[in-house]
Amino acid sequence: MAAATSSSPISVHDFTVKDARGNEVDQSIYKGKVLLIVNVASQCGLTNSNYTELAQLYHKYKDHGFEILAFPCNQFGNQEPGSNEEIVQFACTRFKAEYPIFDKVSTFSLFLGVLTPGFSLNQLSFRGCIRFSQDASKSR
Repeated sequence: MAAATSSSPISVHDFTVKDARGNEVDQSIYKGKVLLIVNVASQCGLTNSNYTELAQLYHKYKDHGFEILAFPCNQFGNQEPGSNEEIVQFACTRFKAEYPIFDKVSTFSLFLGVLTPGFSLNQLSFRGCIRFSQDASKSR
């Protein structure tokens, strides 16, 4: 993951990252959108509910400037051992994931919401929340 050189504060939009197919993606393409940056795993105890809820959330808000950026991670209990190709196949086939899935990362951040100035999460109507796996919540 590379940050652009700039004298202004660094934001998520200053980075270029690889997607799951190895293509460089300049995160500035998401400027002006509400982002939910989330780490995902295919063998977590909450995989089914998390991927289902992410798909529902994306489907509901994708046309309103909302984007989910999914970063697979195998750090939490080895719950994402698959290759990038296997991860994309799993998420897109089983859960109809339409949001971008990026290269597997190594991180201890569970998720980061980057909001457009003036936008509040209260503007989104959540019927429930996306739960964390027990292993992941212990590593915070």
